[in-house]
Amino acid sequence: MPLGIEYLSFIIYIMVIAAIVQILEMALDRYLPDLHSKLGIFLPLITVNCAVLGATLFQDIRNYSFLQTFLFNLGSGIGWWMAISMLAAIKEKISKNKMPRGLQGIGISFIITGIMALAFIGFSGIFVIQ
Repeated sequence: MPLGIEYLSFIIYIMVIAAIVQILEMALDRYLPDLHSKLGIFLPLITVNCAVLGATLFQDIRNYSFLQTFLFNLGSGIGWWMAISMLAAIKEKISKNKMPRGLQGIGISFIITGIMALAFIGFSGIFVIQ
């Protein structure tokens, strides 16, 4: 950058992501209130900390064109939506069943998340954007 203000790009990313999360939260509150109440405060935290900021910074490092950036971020959003929806559905099913004491709570959550991560790794090389 000509003025040496590279640090502002990160602040701008945070502001844009915060706006997107706010819009998403308002849409969920209006159209899917049950899901919104179940996710509560975790939706903005998960979204900002993991998916959106990571995808944004990753695509910035790669210097993608506009189309590549659009496709990369669309794929990231769809992948995040699939993962969070599957995790919520699995946790809902598990909550209705009796679990061994050692796996209750966070134990089974780690196992489910790990297995899902392995499944999503299989998608990592399907399409290569250069």
